[in-house]
Amino acid sequence: MHCLPILLLSWAALSAAFPAASQEDLDSKNANMAQKYLERFYDLKIAGRPVGRTKNSNPFVKKLEEMQQFFGLEVTGQLDKKTVEMMEKPRCGVHDIGEYSTVPKSSAWQKNDITYKIVNFTPDMPQADVESSIKRAFKVWSDVTPLTFTRVYDGDCDIEIKFVDGDHGDNSPFDGPNGILAHAFQPGPRIGGDTHFDEAETFTKTSQQYNLFLVAAHEFGHALGLHHSTDQGALMYPNYPNTDPNNFHLPQDDIDAIQSLYGKTSNPIQPTGPTTPTKCDPNLVIDAVTTLRGELFFFINRFILRKHPRGGESDLFFIQSLWPTLPSDVDAAYENPISEDILVFKGDKYWTLDGFEVSQGPKSITKLGFPKNVKKIDAAVHAEHLGKTFFFVKNKYYSYDEDRQAMDEGFPKFIAKGFPGMRPGINAAFYYRGLLYFFQDSVQYEYNIDSKRIQQVLRSNSWMGC
Repeated sequence: MHCLPILLLSWAALSAAFPAASQEDLDSKNANMAQKYLERFYDLKIAGRPVGRTKNSNPFVKKLEEMQQFFGLEVTGQLDKKTVEMMEKPRCGVHDIGEYSTVPKSSAWQKNDITYKIVNFTPDMPQADVESSIKRAFKVWSDVTPLTFTRVYDGDCDIEIKFVDGDHGDNSPFDGPNGILAHAFQPGPRIGGDTHFDEAETFTKTSQQYNLFLVAAHEFGHALGLHHSTDQGALMYPNYPNTDPNNFHLPQDDIDAIQSLYGKTSNPIQPTGPTTPTKCDPNLVIDAVTTLRGELFFFINRFILRKHPRGGESDLFFIQSLWPTLPSDVDAAYENPISEDILVFKGDKYWTLDGFEVSQGPKSITKLGFPKNVKKIDAAVHAEHLGKTFFFVKNKYYSYDEDRQAMDEGFPKFIAKGFPGMRPGINAAFYYRGLLYFFQDSVQYEYNIDSKRIQQVLRSNSWMGC
C-alpha cells in the first residue's frame, strides 16, 4: 500500500484532471477507501505513473469503470453513492479480475477425491457446528460433480482451513470486522486450495452476522478453481449473500461453472438450481407486489426488484438484505394505507412490516378470519378508494374490511363473478391510482374495479422500463 502523501497527491491529480469527479462527491475518506479497494480487487497501480489528461489514460477512472461494469452499476467513472455503497459491503478477499469464470481446466484439481484439514477453530461457534458447516459447504459442490471431499487430521492435504486475522503471512492481510470475510487460493501445490477465514469477523450457523456455511461454500468454490461471478444471485458473487442459509440451493450459474471443470454428477437425475431474475426477461413471473412509501416492491423467488413507479432504475436485492427474518418465495403482500403496515404471506403464515422492520410474525392467517382449510394466499391487494382488501385463493376471493378488521360476510366468492374477465390463478396484485394490476404468469392486466373490466394487457415487467 502507498503512503498517505502519495495517495492524497494522486487523488488530487485525478480530481484536477476530471472536474466531473468533484470534491463534493468524493471526500478524502471515500477516495482513500476506493483506491485501496481498486488496488486489492482490480489490480489498480497508480504510484510512479503519470496521471493522464484523457479519461482512457487515467488508471483510477479505468479501474473504477471496470468495477462498476462488473457489479452492473451505471458506468460513470465517478465515485458516486451507489459505487461507494457497493465498495463498503462485506465480501470475499479474492480479486474480481478474470477473463473466464474459472481457471483453465488444466489448472483445476486433476483428481476427484480432495482432502481437507481443519487446522484450528473459531471461538464464535461450538467446534461441532464449525465441522458441520464446513462439511455441508463441501457437499454443495460434491452434489453436482463427481468430486468427493475427505477430511484428514494430520499429514498433507489439498485444502488447509484456518481461522486467522490481520497479516497472517500470505501477502493477503485481513482488514478487521465487516470487511473481507475470507479468501482462498486456486488449486495447486503448497498454498493452493488453502482457505482462510478472518477471525475478526463473527461467524455463526444462523442468519445473524456471517453464516459460516455460506462463506465457506463460496471460498471452496475458489479452492476448486472458480473465479467471481457477475451474477448477483450466484454463490460466487463477491459480496456476502444476504440469503436464508437453511433454504440454500446452489444457483445454476455456479453449477454450470463447476461442471465445466469437473463434469456432471453420476446421479441419474441431474441437479438444477435457481437463476437470478433480470428485469427485462419477457418470461419474468412476479410472486407478489406491494407498495411501500410510494415505491413498488416486486417479490421474485428470493429477490426483490425495487422501483419507483414514476421512473428511475429498478434495483435488485435479496429479500433478507431488507428484511432478514422474512422467508424467500413469498406468496402475497400488500400495504395497508390506514396503518401504513405491510402484510407479507407465505403458506398459512403472515408477517407484519413497519417500513424496513419486521414488527410482528409469523402469525396464522386464521387470525385474519380465514378458515383452517385455506393453506395459501395467491395474491392480496388493498383497494384504497373502497377501503377493502381482496385476498385471492385459487378460483375464489375474500373481502376484508380494514376498518372493522374482519372479513366481510358472504365471502368467499368466485373471482369470475367479482372480477369479470379475470381467470383463476392470480400470482400477484397491487393498487395504483384507482386501478388494480393483476399478474398471471408473465402477463399483467390493468383492471378498472369500478367498471369491472380489463383496460389493457401488459407484460409483467412493464413497470421496470422494459
